[in-house]
Amino acid sequence: AAGNTFLDALMQHRRAAGLAGVSLAWGLWAESSALSGHLGEADLRRLARSGLLALESKDAMELFDTATSAGATDAVLAVTRLDIAALRAREDEPPLMLRGLVPAAPRRAAAGSASGSGSGSTDGSSALAERLAGLARAERERVLIDLVREQVAGVLGHADPGAVEAERAFQELGFDSLTAVELRNRLNTATGLRLPTTLVFDHPSPAALATHLLDLLAPGDVAPEEPLLEELARLKAAIGAVATDGTAHERITARLRELLDVADAAAGAPEAEDDDRDQDLTSASDEELFALFDDLE
Repeated sequence: AAGNTFLDALMQHRRAAGLAGVSLAWGLWAESSALSGHLGEADLRRLARSGLLALESKDAMELFDTATSAGATDAVLAVTRLDIAALRAREDEPPLMLRGLVPAAPRRAAAGSASGSGSGSTDGSSALAERLAGLARAERERVLIDLVREQVAGVLGHADPGAVEAERAFQELGFDSLTAVELRNRLNTATGLRLPTTLVFDHPSPAALATHLLDLLAPGDVAPEEPLLEELARLKAAIGAVATDGTAHERITARLRELLDVADAAAGAPEAEDDDRDQDLTSASDEELFALFDDLE
């Protein structure tokens, strides 16, 4: 990607200087190559659903001649075969670069109770929220695991969601960056959430992802301290990495003391006299101070 971007910029620079040059971004070729030889029928069907069709070699070479002809004026061109009907039929919006080729999708209604992130909501996501509302947490999680497995099966081209093991890692199931984005898009539509592109890497199995979706869709079931404890757990490793430096150690422990004071005040614990606090903390060992921090988990 970095090399391609450099070539695109180089051709723009040459054209601005009055020199010749064109960068061609190729789509999928029907003829197998080192780049595409690993693609199976399921992969090709997935690409076709996204609007990307394979170019026959003869057509590709004709497009190459057209793009490099004397009359061509663009420095960067995409050379690919697109299925506009498939782009229009997508459940989610087409990629940003292709949206000018298809009519704008109708504006979605404002978010309902299914989304806690300010995203749009579809009939499907509203129905999901209503279905989850009447279930216990364990039942909700089972529903969401089934939803994730169904979407994973659709992305990978499996006819039966039962072929998707809930505890198996996405990478072992055959996911790459492209299929990860497609799954994210499908789940955005199904849940009404706005999920990040790193979704399957942050939550590496269908079961883990379903648990994450449950926390987003039913935040009332999460104890109020859980998000803070997750942050503290992430900070633990960072503190261990930098507290070996003397200056950093002093600054970190001072801030930890402030945080403990805030926690004590919020809990209504009696405030210790400054002299007593200083004496207690001064006499405490490094291990004892960090044990206090660990206790917050």
